[in-house]
Amino acid sequence: MSVNINNNDINKAREIIYKIAGIYLPTSKDSTIKNRLDMLKRKFNIQDFDNFFHQVKHGHFKQEFVNAFTTNKTDFFREGFHFDDMLDRILPHRLKENEPIKVYCSASSTGEEPYSIATTLLYAKEIYCSSTPVSVLATDIDTSVLDFAKKGKYVINTKLNPLPTWVDLKDYFDIKHKNDHELFMDAKSNLKNILTFKQQNLYDSRYPFGIKEFDIIFCRNVLIYFKVSDQEQILSQIFSHLKIGGTLYLGHSENILNLAPKVDRLGKNIFVKVMD
Repeated sequence: MSVNINNNDINKAREIIYKIAGIYLPTSKDSTIKNRLDMLKRKFNIQDFDNFFHQVKHGHFKQEFVNAFTTNKTDFFREGFHFDDMLDRILPHRLKENEPIKVYCSASSTGEEPYSIATTLLYAKEIYCSSTPVSVLATDIDTSVLDFAKKGKYVINTKLNPLPTWVDLKDYFDIKHKNDHELFMDAKSNLKNILTFKQQNLYDSRYPFGIKEFDIIFCRNVLIYFKVSDQEQILSQIFSHLKIGGTLYLGHSENILNLAPKVDRLGKNIFVKVMD
């Protein structure tokens, strides 16, 4: 007999996902929680949610539980003004230096954002005739989307996700037409070679990166899933890994919060670190 999902199950799931990953799901998201639990029920033939939650708390099905509660909405070159800023403001002078450029993408999702970053870096190296080493570290808590991202294979609807015209994407992807407005895009080795995908829980108290390691950090459209107090903690942690003079990009609906005195604002949620 199929188990029914009740309010107690929903509240326990809300509590567990917050404890593990810091993802905050208010009561307005109860239907979302119920849908995710229903998906898990069917996938693992769950007959008793109390027993399932007990197992999750002790490490069994923990990753599958986390993966079920993450949201993965992304596109290539989303909020394109940030890539324009990289190309026009940051990279012309940085690519004249020999010091490697390191970029951190803190919410990889299925990979469209880090591949867009990598494309921008390689295109900039070409147009500015630079041999400066560049690299992108992309992380996510969801292992299923990281596995997808590592493959670098996409089907793009160009009506829903218009692609940039300032770069010839055929230099970085093998592209084939599926139909009038859908493309198969397969990332070439030149992109994959500068990308590293790793799992990272942004809710962790420490990150395994060097202090002031990165020149550019993308932290876009992920903070919105956390409480404001947790957003401040995550931002502070991320900020410690950004170089003085480095750039932090936030999503259009996100706020720099208590870091405001430590940055110069350039508009469009572009922030330059001026002090620790």
